[in-house]
Amino acid sequence: MPVTVSDYYHSLESRIGYRLLLGNTRHFGYYDPETIWPFPLGAAMRRMEEHLYKTLGLKEDALVLDAGAGNGGVSIYMANKGLRMEAVELVDTHVENARASVRLQHMQKRVSISQGTYEDLSAFGDNTFDGAYTMETLVHAGEPDQAMREFYRVLKPGGVIVHVEYEHDMDDRHVGRKALAKVNEYSHMPAFEQFTLGTIRSRLEKTGFEGLEVQDLSLNIAPMMRFFFLLAYIPYLIVRLFGLEAYFTNTMAAVELWYYRDDIRYLMIKARKPSNTQSQADEPRRRLPNTG
Repeated sequence: MPVTVSDYYHSLESRIGYRLLLGNTRHFGYYDPETIWPFPLGAAMRRMEEHLYKTLGLKEDALVLDAGAGNGGVSIYMANKGLRMEAVELVDTHVENARASVRLQHMQKRVSISQGTYEDLSAFGDNTFDGAYTMETLVHAGEPDQAMREFYRVLKPGGVIVHVEYEHDMDDRHVGRKALAKVNEYSHMPAFEQFTLGTIRSRLEKTGFEGLEVQDLSLNIAPMMRFFFLLAYIPYLIVRLFGLEAYFTNTMAAVELWYYRDDIRYLMIKARKPSNTQSQADEPRRRLPNTG
C-alpha cells in the first residue's frame, strides 16, 4: 500500500496507467463542458497547459518555477512558449525522465530540472522568480502553508502564483467524506484533506498574496473524469469485492471522484505578491543547475 507520494507514483497501477492513458502526463485536460467524446486526451491536456500559460500572463523570458514537475512535460510546454523554467520534482524516476525529455527536446538552455520538495526551496534565493505554479501537486504537500510561504519568498515583488488544484465541500457528507479520505490516504494527498472550499484562497491571502482570481474548471474536466469513471467502473467493483482498494488507488479515485463530483471543485487560482514588498536579498540567485 502506498505510504508516501513516491510509493504512490512508483506503484504498478500508477506507472502503467499514467503511461498508457496520459503519456506520463499527470493532469486533467481542458474541454468545452458539452463535450461527449474526450479524445484525443493529449490534445485536451495541451489545452489545459495553454490555459495555465495564459493565466500566468508572463512576458517572454520570464523565469518560472514549476513546483512538482512530474516528467517535465508542462515545463517543456512553457519553455516552448518562451518562458525560462526551473522545475522541482520529488520523485527520483520522474527527475530522470524529465531530464531525458529536456535533452531529447534540446531544451537544456530553457529548462532546468532539480530534485527536491517545494516545501523547502532553500536552493533558490529570495525574489528570484517572475512566476510559479503547481498543477495538481499541492494536494500532495504535507505542509501546504509552508509551501505557500516558500513560494512567496522566492517570487519577485509583483510575481504571480497559480495553483491548479482540488477543493471539496464534503465535510457534511459522511459517506462521501469517508470515501475521499481513503482516496487521499492511498494516493498520499494530505493537503486535499484540508482543502475545503475557499481554503486555498484564504491561505494565500494569509501568506500575503493579493489580487486573488479563482476560475472553477470543474465542468471543463468533466469529459475526462467521465471517461475515467467508465473505464474503471467494472475493475472498481472487483477491487471492492476482494478488498484491494489500497493497491488500486487510481481505480478507486476514478469512480469515487465521479460519484461525488458535485462536491469537488477543480480550480485554477491566481495570486500576486505585492509589488511594494521589500527585497529580502541584495541580489536574487538565478541558478540553472546541470540537467545531467
